[in-house]
Amino acid sequence: MATTTSITTTYAGEHSGEFISAALLSANTIAQGGITVKPNIKFKQVVSKLSTDGLLKDGSCDFTATSTITKTERTLEPKAIQVNTQLCKADFRDDWQAVEMGYSAFDVLPKTFADYLIGYMVSKVAEANEIALWQGDKTTSGEFDGFETLLALDADLPAANEITGTTVDASNVIDELGKIVDAIPAQLYGKEDLSIYVSQNIYRAYVRALGGFGSNGLGANGYRGEGNNQSMGDLMFDGVKLFVCNGMSNNVAICAEKSNLFFGCGLLNDENQVKVLDMSDLDGSENVRFVMRMTAGVQYGNVEDIITYGIVNGAN
Repeated sequence: MATTTSITTTYAGEHSGEFISAALLSANTIAQGGITVKPNIKFKQVVSKLSTDGLLKDGSCDFTATSTITKTERTLEPKAIQVNTQLCKADFRDDWQAVEMGYSAFDVLPKTFADYLIGYMVSKVAEANEIALWQGDKTTSGEFDGFETLLALDADLPAANEITGTTVDASNVIDELGKIVDAIPAQLYGKEDLSIYVSQNIYRAYVRALGGFGSNGLGANGYRGEGNNQSMGDLMFDGVKLFVCNGMSNNVAICAEKSNLFFGCGLLNDENQVKVLDMSDLDGSENVRFVMRMTAGVQYGNVEDIITYGIVNGAN
């Protein structure tokens, strides 16, 4: 008897939080723990920052207030985004049935077409979210302002923290990463959660450079004598961790603390939902509608503690 593909369940409510979580938090930068996640933001959340000067003074018997404390704030306001897709079950039936029969490399086989569809859609949303996290522009439908966009428009970014970029390859990556490290303020260098967030092409260039360039002092066989068989995990440069960001623009990097970069979403609020609607009982068609609604956004705290590379700031 042939398998009949039908969907009788609408995914919403309790389960939707899990699917939204997978879609949003599976983005590479978030999944690898690169930034601080602030979930359950209903509307907006204030990110406060303090700055002080002259804290220490000569000792005396009296209480005399010292320092000027300045409190400023930034707002993390996740943007509402959605997925509305309609597809024909017939186009997917052969693939789905093959998976169900075991002709697949999947570790866990989907038991229903709805599971198959949700898994596919969630993975695609995660990929798009990773790109938006860095390159996104809220004026574009389905995107929110990413870190690159925010930093390019921030007049408070110190000029000394802006490094002019170039096309990075294995021959110049050492020098270019060196410019970033040289710009790190003394009070920031050595912080435990400090990383240089780099695009894939910069990371690849660095891995290749470690493979062996005598002129760079790495020897003919490269770092640890491994040649081009370099490990991609836990690489550092001049004592600072490198973090590869799949969604970052080519030839772009920023240096910042994880505790200074925030991703906000509303995983459990009532604006989030996932629904898979089988239209066959409504209009007799083979169509399936997939609906996902969520909120997402990014923000940073102290822009003075961020070094940019390859981001043109037009505000200062």
